[in-house]
Amino acid sequence: MDNFKVDKENFGQRLDVYLAKLVDLSRSQIKNLIDNEKVLVNKKNVKAGYKLSEDDVISLEYPKDNKPFAEKIDFNVIYEDEYIAVISKPQDLVVHIGAGNSSGTLVNGLLYKFKNQLSDLDPLRPGIVHRLDKNTSGLMIIAKNNQAHINLVDQFKNSQIKKYYLAIVHGKTPESGIIAEPIGRNPNDRKKMAVVYKNSKQAITKYKKLKEFQEYSLLNINLLTGRTHQIRVHMAYIGYPVLGDIIYGRKNSLKIDKQMLHSYKLIFNHPITNQKMEFTDEFPIRFKKFIDKIK
Repeated sequence: MDNFKVDKENFGQRLDVYLAKLVDLSRSQIKNLIDNEKVLVNKKNVKAGYKLSEDDVISLEYPKDNKPFAEKIDFNVIYEDEYIAVISKPQDLVVHIGAGNSSGTLVNGLLYKFKNQLSDLDPLRPGIVHRLDKNTSGLMIIAKNNQAHINLVDQFKNSQIKKYYLAIVHGKTPESGIIAEPIGRNPNDRKKMAVVYKNSKQAITKYKKLKEFQEYSLLNINLLTGRTHQIRVHMAYIGYPVLGDIIYGRKNSLKIDKQMLHSYKLIFNHPITNQKMEFTDEFPIRFKKFIDKIK
């Protein structure tokens, strides 16, 4: 554990900004450590935006050598050229390393599969331009050089990439709908997101019902924005939580405890050639098994 004492020159500075100058970690990694109570100020948990006072004592616990290494991880490569790859991430796979996990992630698998043919703008997240939650499966775009990486990040930032998901949710939903509600940190639990109207960002989710069975609905969901946990938060907000979502959902009689959510289609412009690219993944086996079981 490292300890730092704040001098008067850093009075009023944000905690995450201050630490980013002292240790070889990004602000997002530092924030993750703070959220996981690996950073204490005067032996107390605080937020990443905490404003420092002179003589504050900061305790930081993190692995010193946490750089990813090549490791064989199973995932399907849907498409590949010299600039990008499109892969299908399995459920139950973390995208990148973080505090406490330096192996067993998609990044480890990318290093094994593509070796040094990945963007390296972030050494801890080579090739990664967006992410999926651990228990959300489906398509992801991987950048194989820095030029492609920068372009893809801009496309995501400007909502130019069309993202479609399949979801099985509790309840019989309307035939279609649009949810336009802002999402931010849950003020009562900082590890969760919620529909809130302060310190939040606008989020828009469109959905269309594909099929209805018993007390569940299969939806085609189009994300018009890309907020953390957006689909899970929005669907729970309107009363149709994603089946198996143990954070935002509810228990089910089949004891499914991993969200039934799959990124099945991506439409974007190739970052180098500007050619329109469209990829559709296979219907998830776990979805088919669930539907067959309750028919």
